[in-house]
Amino acid sequence: MRPVMEGSDTLVVMPTGSGKSAVYQIPAMLLDGPTVVVSPLISLQRDQVAGLLGREGAGAAVQANSSLSDKAREAAFDALRAGEVEFFFLAPEQLSKPEVLEAVAAAKPSLFVVDEAHCISSWGHDFRPDYLRLHSAIARVGSPRVLALTATASPPVRDEIVSRLRLRDAVQVVSGFDRPNLLLEVLTHRDDEQRREAVVMRAMGEAKPGLVYTATRKSAEAYAEALADLGIDAAAYHAGMRAADREDVHERFTTGGLDVVVATTAFGMGIDKADVRFVLHAEVADSLDRYYQEVGRAGRDGQPAVAALYYRQEDLGLRKFFASGGTDEQALRKVATLVNHADGAVEPTALAEEADLQPTRLAGLVNLLEQAGAVEVQPDGAIAASVDARSPREAAEAAADVAESHKKVEQSRVEMMRAYAETTGCRRQFLLAYFGETLDEPCGNCDTCAAGTAEEAPDAASSPYALQSRVSHASWGEGVVMRYEGDRIVVLFEEVGYRTLSLEAVAARGLLEAV
Repeated sequence: MRPVMEGSDTLVVMPTGSGKSAVYQIPAMLLDGPTVVVSPLISLQRDQVAGLLGREGAGAAVQANSSLSDKAREAAFDALRAGEVEFFFLAPEQLSKPEVLEAVAAAKPSLFVVDEAHCISSWGHDFRPDYLRLHSAIARVGSPRVLALTATASPPVRDEIVSRLRLRDAVQVVSGFDRPNLLLEVLTHRDDEQRREAVVMRAMGEAKPGLVYTATRKSAEAYAEALADLGIDAAAYHAGMRAADREDVHERFTTGGLDVVVATTAFGMGIDKADVRFVLHAEVADSLDRYYQEVGRAGRDGQPAVAALYYRQEDLGLRKFFASGGTDEQALRKVATLVNHADGAVEPTALAEEADLQPTRLAGLVNLLEQAGAVEVQPDGAIAASVDARSPREAAEAAADVAESHKKVEQSRVEMMRAYAETTGCRRQFLLAYFGETLDEPCGNCDTCAAGTAEEAPDAASSPYALQSRVSHASWGEGVVMRYEGDRIVVLFEEVGYRTLSLEAVAARGLLEAV
């Protein structure tokens, strides 16, 4: 809270359940002017508003999102204009509307909070193009101090949050990622039916409540049905359900009306439930970022809880497929052409209409073109050709190269999930190293420690490459040393993602140099 009160833009990375909400709520009440809170989920906004309204002296809190009637939404803005609101909750897509920005700017907010800030990062596990416009929205509402919050952000995610929000001289507060009360396990299965039965039996036998995560909607429904057949109060949750049905599942789970929710990754962000006793992954997650955030929903009360991954190597094929999505070079070229031929900067709404693209789709394409140096997004959100504008064809090719680099990174993150699942070392040491932390000795609370295969962390002090130091590879450019695995080193490269290298080969061929 201290850097926020001192006027600094601040990025806070704290584990689930460690009090991130208080980090913005207390300074908000001490600062003059309202606080704007951008949150990606309506259910999360509703929970935060309800919590604030239940606290004496917290000040008025309102939400203004698509779940409200026009009358209720207008009443929220009227309260903001009248100076009656301390906390004003918005979804990121609303800040693309000029009338919303005008109303918020007129209220002169003192603090702009970006919750679930990892959503702005293409390295992050919940990337949302709507977040890409937030830096211009912040400028248009008067450039108040900014506080970005997230539960899990590896070093590249943190760097991208700071860059894309354009935080000024940002203070980064990163607390420990370790959750020692979580029992970390990976159970390997060759047969899918065997794996399904094991997950169902484990969910039935563990103390409740609990969460089961799956990769597809079909799997979520199948597991929920299997548990219900055994007499467990279970329900599926996924993006294909009606909004009202999702809200019902969320509410019943939060209030204790459900024993188990079987969900795709659409469920869980911001869940404020301390007594979740287990999180089972019936299929492998697409990254350790997402995996650790999801297992972090267990044991928030500090009591023992289980985090188990039911692993089949074949599942990685599905994740690699999701990570290898193609880039629409024709759409990139169309957007670049329209921007280049526009008479000055063009508003995103007008550009989306002219290009016949959904605003969210356009934001993703503009993001690639901006990273390629082909367009510039101005403080007011308008899009203009860059000073060194290239031809639309060249711009599209350069943006496609950026997308290809992102794809390589995503695929490398899938490989890191494989490495976690297949390691014989301490799983907690592995996870913490991924997030830039070290644990000197095996944790004693994971399956590999219990099996006796976990060894003490390799001595990095004797290596020419210190942990978290920057290095340069002859082919892959600059990167950061993340972890040692016996005679191997894991480096996160900016262009190609995570790579595991033989220390002997690196030394013999002179491939890696300290920067």
